Amino acid sequence: MIIVENLSKQFGGLRAVDDASLKIETGSITGLIGPNGAGKTTLFNVIAGVHKPTSGRVLLDGEDVTGLAPHELFHRGMLRTFQIAHEFSTMTVRENLMMVPPNQSGEKIWDAWFSPKKVAEEEIAVRKKADEVIEFLEISHVADELAGNLSGGQKKLLELGRTMMVDAKIVFLDEVGAGVNRTLLNTIGDAILRLNKERGYTFCMIEHDMDFITRLCNPVICMAEGAVLAEGTAEEVKSNEQVIEAYLGTGLKNKPKAHETKSDSEAE
Repeated sequence: MIIVENLSKQFGGLRAVDDASLKIETGSITGLIGPNGAGKTTLFNVIAGVHKPTSGRVLLDGEDVTGLAPHELFHRGMLRTFQIAHEFSTMTVRENLMMVPPNQSGEKIWDAWFSPKKVAEEEIAVRKKADEVIEFLEISHVADELAGNLSGGQKKLLELGRTMMVDAKIVFLDEVGAGVNRTLLNTIGDAILRLNKERGYTFCMIEHDMDFITRLCNPVICMAEGAVLAEGTAEEVKSNEQVIEAYLGTGLKNKPKAHETKSDSEAE
């Protein structure tokens, strides 16, 4: 679904993304990991149209979408969430969801004045879809709560719900687990898996929680210093010497052999 070819993004003298190439297969849940400063979010921002690349290109379903604005990509089915949720805090959960579908007749003053029946019928349909999303995500108990009053995890669920209000082809999730308690994280993970299996959503997610990545993602791509370092299953990537070195600053080759390891008493 997504092909990234030799993508680079430079900010002054800093090359945040450095000649990165990768593919995101249709119907997959692809994990993107790497140490802080690896270029993961910048890569997301370039793919999603927030930043224009310095070089390289992005293809969506074979179409070159490099440099298109986020709203243009939205209409092509590419959506993203953010590490810090971007909810409308003074609107309810239901209202946040109802805001999403584009080209609603009620947004045009002419229709609001002269086609009130059409506006009302559309609003009923949008509300019904919002209620279906709320039920799917198991957040009916906060449907009428102001979004600004939600917990961090509930806001992440709301962001996921907003992607369900349109026909998304691919959703980019930026640290959906950040600041979320384990119980709610499991609920979010269940929702992602159901959307993938039951509705055919394609996901790509940045995440630091390796248990979460291992449960959901295949393949997993690791970045370091703006470049793609390794790709494979979660287990393959976690055991990759270069990945270990990128995260820890030392690889397996630098670990002492079993017979060289001192006992606790010797170390003391």
